[in-house]
Amino acid sequence: MKILIAPDSFKGSLSAQEVANSIERGILKVCPSAEIFKIPMADGGEGTIDAILEAKKGRKVAIQAKNPLGKEILASYAILEQENTAIIEMATASGLPLLALEERNPLKTSTFGTGQLIQNAWQNLSGASPATIVVCIGGSATNDAGAGMLQALGVQFLDENGKEIQVCGGNLKEIKKIEVSNFHKPAHIEFIVACDVTNPLLGEKGASAVFAPQKGADPEAVQILEENLTYFAGLVENTFPNLKGLQHQQGTGAAGGLGYGLMAFLQAKMQKGVEVVLGITQLEHVIKKFSPQNRDLVITGEGAMDFQTVFGKVPWGVAKLAKQYHLPVIGIAGTLGKEHHILYQHGFDGLFAIVDRPMSLQDAMNQADMLLEHTAERVMRLYMLSYSL
Repeated sequence: MKILIAPDSFKGSLSAQEVANSIERGILKVCPSAEIFKIPMADGGEGTIDAILEAKKGRKVAIQAKNPLGKEILASYAILEQENTAIIEMATASGLPLLALEERNPLKTSTFGTGQLIQNAWQNLSGASPATIVVCIGGSATNDAGAGMLQALGVQFLDENGKEIQVCGGNLKEIKKIEVSNFHKPAHIEFIVACDVTNPLLGEKGASAVFAPQKGADPEAVQILEENLTYFAGLVENTFPNLKGLQHQQGTGAAGGLGYGLMAFLQAKMQKGVEVVLGITQLEHVIKKFSPQNRDLVITGEGAMDFQTVFGKVPWGVAKLAKQYHLPVIGIAGTLGKEHHILYQHGFDGLFAIVDRPMSLQDAMNQADMLLEHTAERVMRLYMLSYSL
């Protein structure tokens, strides 16, 4: 019997690798001879680099970069030499968790540090063959349409006197000219944005209206940010007529408009985060070896599974792939939330919550390792029983 364990992390409690290890221990109590494949997963958010490096041979590169407010910090990204690919989590340089609550203000923040990571990555990738940079853009503290990132890559934003502006979310309307003579995108590098957000740049579903309040913006600031993004998009699309209408495309509002900057200047392609990770980890190559006739099984999960899981979360992606090969799929979660039953219509044959008695959320998080192991043991006892009936 082959068993694939491909979970996301239980955020705030266990990494994806730790989740997989706990599930493995529970399985081996029941099926000590099972052939187990552990592939930690992620959906393009926090932990994506670590999950990929558990599955693929690569290394982390740490550099000095600016945080959202311009303070020098140590930020890192991953290089997969064999694939000639770099994986960047923008939150490591431009993320909300880098700022204290009182520092969070998208009028003042910038994606400059993300640009520094990108620049360092394209210098480290081999020019002898096609290369890829994957930018995971969850958890941002910014609302600058990626202007800060572009500035780090050589784009100059000039004021009415021809002087360069150090851009941030609050001063985009001061830009009168965009100068790209010092911006040189390597032709051999393809950019992919790992992102599940489909919001456009502007409007009631745009970056400012939907996400800026989560980053510290009050209603007045939201209005200023919206006006600034509107102005900036107009300037970009007037300067480069081939970009007309880009602001309306899905995903351009992700990460405070970073999606817009990546698509406009780096011709980045949007992909669901879990699909990017599935591709890089080559999960399908493992699943192809499985057979339902041999009682082979796929187990996935994350901290909470509910109706939102089908909108590009790891368990959904793993189940969707497994069902292409007619394999049974079990989901294990810290909690099964609202309308989780709809997951039975999306490839899941069984769903299990790890909490086995009344307890607080904190106790459940503290004991997640043991609870996962016990749940996996119960799952396997039931699974094996089904074959003996």
